[in-house]
Amino acid sequence: MTRHPHTTCGVSPSQLFTQLNAIMTTQLSQHIEVLEARIDCLIHKLLASYAKQYGDGGITFDIVKGTNYYKLVQRDVKRSAIDGKTGACVHAFIDRQTGSVYKPATWKSPAKHVRYNLMDEVSFATCIQNADWAGFYLLMK
Repeated sequence: MTRHPHTTCGVSPSQLFTQLNAIMTTQLSQHIEVLEARIDCLIHKLLASYAKQYGDGGITFDIVKGTNYYKLVQRDVKRSAIDGKTGACVHAFIDRQTGSVYKPATWKSPAKHVRYNLMDEVSFATCIQNADWAGFYLLMK
């Protein structure tokens, strides 16, 4: 039996590419789904931390999707109501590919060292356990 040099196990390269692309797309969408659910869990914990100390409704969190990172922006609702200013600051950066959590260095960039990884079960659990609205859990120890 003679095989065409560009086939693998009877599958053409274009069919193989299509199959691999479908698998990778599924894995990527599952990764994004898990990561975004864990970010939502982190936000819920941060809001609960604030509510425990000051009551509900003082802050909100927005997720800004960038090229490489999700930027978790904290907004001070009470300050906005008083003086009309946004009272916004970056709470954390989260790497879209790895799930690594970084303390912000500036409004546009994260600090150098990873604090937690939301895609690692142990690190995620530790992050949720330690998370507080003021960001003390992001300080290096």
